[in-house]
Amino acid sequence: MSTQILPGKKGNTKPFRGFVFVFIAMLILLWSETGRAEEIVIGFSGPLSGLGAEFGSDCVNGVEMAVNEINGTGGISVQGKTYTFRLEKLDDKVNPETAVQNALRMRRDHKAIAVFNPVFTTIAPLMQINTKPGNAFIIMAYTSVPQVMEMNNPLTIVTVQSFKVYARIEADVAWKKGWRKAAIVVTSGRYGDMWRQYFRQEWEKKGGVVTVDKSTNYYARTDFAAPLEEALATNPDFILIGGPSATTALIIEQARSKGFEGGFLLIEQAKLDAIRSVMVKPLGMEGCIGVARVSDVPFAVSDKFTSAYLAKYKRSLTWEAVNNYAGMYALARAIVAAGTASDVRAIRAAFPKAFPVLGDRYPMEIYGITSAGRFITAAVAQEVKHGRFRQPAAYVWWAKTRKEFDRIVKITKSTTPVFWLRMDEP
Repeated sequence: MSTQILPGKKGNTKPFRGFVFVFIAMLILLWSETGRAEEIVIGFSGPLSGLGAEFGSDCVNGVEMAVNEINGTGGISVQGKTYTFRLEKLDDKVNPETAVQNALRMRRDHKAIAVFNPVFTTIAPLMQINTKPGNAFIIMAYTSVPQVMEMNNPLTIVTVQSFKVYARIEADVAWKKGWRKAAIVVTSGRYGDMWRQYFRQEWEKKGGVVTVDKSTNYYARTDFAAPLEEALATNPDFILIGGPSATTALIIEQARSKGFEGGFLLIEQAKLDAIRSVMVKPLGMEGCIGVARVSDVPFAVSDKFTSAYLAKYKRSLTWEAVNNYAGMYALARAIVAAGTASDVRAIRAAFPKAFPVLGDRYPMEIYGITSAGRFITAAVAQEVKHGRFRQPAAYVWWAKTRKEFDRIVKITKSTTPVFWLRMDEP
């Protein structure tokens, strides 16, 4: 029997109210389902424990910070559909087999479209598996090893310039200082071995002498007495060192404790700002030449970004964090430009449309991407002299003409002095 409600009469309204409640609930459910953003999964595999943990943590923190910011502003819109990002991160301890298993797991279980990785030793094996039909993913590679470009992987993006740029800059600076004798005590592994070999070629080409050329495992030891004693016995003007920043700081302190008064050239994995933050006696950094501190390469958003990073992660800001942060934003912009959240080949092809990334909105600048897939960013170098960090210099290594160099000087948002480093694409 139906229930009628007559004017001025009381009746049983519960069936009607129940219907209204159900109808509203259905509308809310329908709205939430259509309005809810879909997720794009991004993976990270890198050293999150052991001696490489500081380096790996800085890298993943940068990716995570970008993901949180993008999601906090509502995500991205692709063909009228809203997407947010979810970051899956796994520790690989710089083990190639573990890195491969991590990537396969993130692709299989979470459909990750891209995997960030910061070590060439683990990036190289990933490049053997990331193009398989139906299971392809983009590698966001934070590595300066030049050979990564020779592997011709169509789905790899390299987010930092080749270490050849820094080797050239540091060799020039050391030579101008009158240094002629170099000892080399650099991290082992393919990355470290190639750095040693290339720097030695640059140095000897100038007429310099390499007195000792040693590799040592910066990830598995904390006592460097033996390689340092061998190096110092040759009385070098400087020592080329580097690996993870925390371990590099140990080498500087141990060399100073043995009476070494010369300089240090740092491979670009070791950062001056990160080293100073863990040094017991920072004055031991006198004569260090390496990648400039983040805080000394200012952009409009640098202070705000640094404050936010310190508040969240309670640690010093490094280029690893900044570069991977910018890399994540570039990936998001490429996804939007490609008009797809799942077609990794289309996303890779759309990367040139993601640039330039400039310092009015980001804490670093990316001016474009090479045809092989390497971000075009300036190298920034700095020296510690008389106990102080000198003003850094930025080097434009890719410009083939004065006009191209002048264009970069015109658009950059940085006040750091810019120099033209003429060299073939590294």
